[in-house]
Amino acid sequence: MLKITGYSDRLYARAGETIDFKINCDDPGEYEAEIVRIVCGDDNPEGPGVKEIPFACAANGRYPARRQEIRAGSYVAVDDPAPLAALKSFTVEAFIWPTTPAKGVQGVIAHRDADAGFALMVDASGCLAIEVGDGTSVKTLSSDAPLLARRWYHVGASFDASDNSLRLFQLPLAPVPRVADEARMKVTASFKPAEAASPVYIAALPELRAVSAFYNGKIDSPRIFGSPLDDASLASLAADAPIATGDPIAAWDFSADMHSQRAVERSDGLHGRVVNFPARAMAGWNWTGEIMDWKQDPSQWGAIHFHDDDIYDAGWETDFSLVIPDDMPSALYAARIRMDGAEEYVPFTVTPAPGKESRIAFLLPYATYMAYANDHLGTDGGNGELLNNILNVLNPPDLFLNEHWEYGGSLYDNHSDGSGICYSSRLRPIVNQRPKTQGVLGGYGGSKLWGLNADTHIIDWLHAMGHAFDVITDEELNDRGVALLEPYAVVITGSHPEYVSTEMWEATRSYLDGGGRLMYLGGDGFYWRVAYHRECPGILELRRAETGVRAWSAEAGEYYQSFDGRYGGLWLRQGRAPQGLVGVGFAAQGFDLSSYYRRTPDSLKAEVQFIFEGIGEDELIGDFGLIGGGAAGLEVDRAAPELGTPPNAYVVASSEAHTNAYYIVPEEFLETGPALGGDENPSVRADMTFFETPNEGAVFSVGSMAWAGSLSHAGYDNNVSRITDNVLRRFLDPTAF
Repeated sequence: MLKITGYSDRLYARAGETIDFKINCDDPGEYEAEIVRIVCGDDNPEGPGVKEIPFACAANGRYPARRQEIRAGSYVAVDDPAPLAALKSFTVEAFIWPTTPAKGVQGVIAHRDADAGFALMVDASGCLAIEVGDGTSVKTLSSDAPLLARRWYHVGASFDASDNSLRLFQLPLAPVPRVADEARMKVTASFKPAEAASPVYIAALPELRAVSAFYNGKIDSPRIFGSPLDDASLASLAADAPIATGDPIAAWDFSADMHSQRAVERSDGLHGRVVNFPARAMAGWNWTGEIMDWKQDPSQWGAIHFHDDDIYDAGWETDFSLVIPDDMPSALYAARIRMDGAEEYVPFTVTPAPGKESRIAFLLPYATYMAYANDHLGTDGGNGELLNNILNVLNPPDLFLNEHWEYGGSLYDNHSDGSGICYSSRLRPIVNQRPKTQGVLGGYGGSKLWGLNADTHIIDWLHAMGHAFDVITDEELNDRGVALLEPYAVVITGSHPEYVSTEMWEATRSYLDGGGRLMYLGGDGFYWRVAYHRECPGILELRRAETGVRAWSAEAGEYYQSFDGRYGGLWLRQGRAPQGLVGVGFAAQGFDLSSYYRRTPDSLKAEVQFIFEGIGEDELIGDFGLIGGGAAGLEVDRAAPELGTPPNAYVVASSEAHTNAYYIVPEEFLETGPALGGDENPSVRADMTFFETPNEGAVFSVGSMAWAGSLSHAGYDNNVSRITDNVLRRFLDPTAF
């Protein structure tokens, strides 16, 4: 198991900027921290080996170890509820869509101290309940009618100080005969609620030192009135109509400022803090299904979907910091933490100062690393062994994450209530995106690499071949746009740039249109559209809309991103198939054995001879490698003119002989049937392509995630390495093609 975990506040930095590192250690004592340059993270003895270069700096040293905890669970906190202090009579109500009502006590709306105030909640029996504190004790009234999961209810409670009557109501918006989930309760209390001083919490309950009893499900339009509402007024609220009696003291409108972490309150300015990024732009109780874009009528998307395992910023204290020195070269680095045989890496990159760039940039696809961050595919990814066609091997990160869900899941996981995780943050330890980490996916063999560690094969190759290069990240590309790429003659992608924001896509297009040259050395790239938050650093959003290879699917009406209002899902569905950008697009996936490429007639044309210098006409390309035993594998991309592969593109090689555990992706067929596997379907292939772009730019694509794992074979003297080097050297030559 992992005894040290950590993260940093920044992913990339330039000279003079500071990165703060936050470390958790299970055991007391001291740990050693050292900044190292990561060249290769593959610990497979058949590969190039782990290569790290220590970097001397003031941050290196020994530091006291301590425990730091992650507190997962989302909620809204209203920190200064002064207008509620003098409440004698009140009504508290909301629309709720619970997803785990039988899981235990869960807060809905609470303004309660230990023995004062009130709390509307789901009780231990899965029923709606109201707790009221009179200053010395707490009284509870339950509906005694269990709530059903994933159904909308109008719920609430009221207290009338004139006669001490306490009422509770739980009203399904779509009643079903013979289903006893409706309740109207009224009792006469022998006490009056005492004034509470605590904040108001929505979707959680206050405790002495923390917040707990997190609610799972949607909450829409929570309100507090300063009087007991009658049945007619409650019915008007459920009909979304004006009520006859009184205005609310507090009325939170979750349809407002949905991109923000603020819960807008419409009556008295009692705005709340939204904690740990619950899902916003969620279809509410009054969504009609007639429109799908929340921007057209935000009032129909007034729900927030809370989860007891949401996490954004772990909030750990800083243990040590690094001020990037002027002489620190651009590269992939990590703070390496060691203590009593335990080890942790916290990766980061250094970007060169303007005017000091190399001619080559290696673009780390960190958005994809975040999409897979802390995935539970090995323990919770159903049918994993059938999908992979090999036995899963669980590694220390898999076992750790299985016991520590508070570290958050990936965009491939589900929350505890079964809903898909649509936000992923890097402000937490991401234990599976580290050097020396093997993955569940990654093909048969000794190097089962995925994400960051797989991309160190490309970094290692660039070092071995003597190419000077910078390392940049796609998060920085999202932040800075095409200006980040413009100084470079050649940009090289990682092995799997699957998740791409609109800003990243447009910057790449602008770079190519301006004469830039791109080497896409991966597969399943430019596939899903994501969005970064504009105000909160280090978090991105995904809506798995319509089709594609999906671990979960977004609910109806929830295809538009909350961060930027754009339609989510596949870039293909935006009319921007990857073929139109890089010539190839995701065609098939398989996770057992990788295969090889065979040259095509296009490869004999004069225009592309530079690619194959030193390569025989009948030579199989990449029938070797660390990832599944070949250069064409895992996730592979094909050319498709009907999807946008440019008419000037040359398909110079294609893979063949994939196993029947490779299946074409679902957007490639309209209905299920036979012949979807690799030994039957011609679309199961990787196409190696080259084409020119305006202003003497160009794109070379290999269409395979496994390509990078073949670069180091036979001491880097092989046809995969030679082709890559041929293209890179020609792309560095400014002469027109």
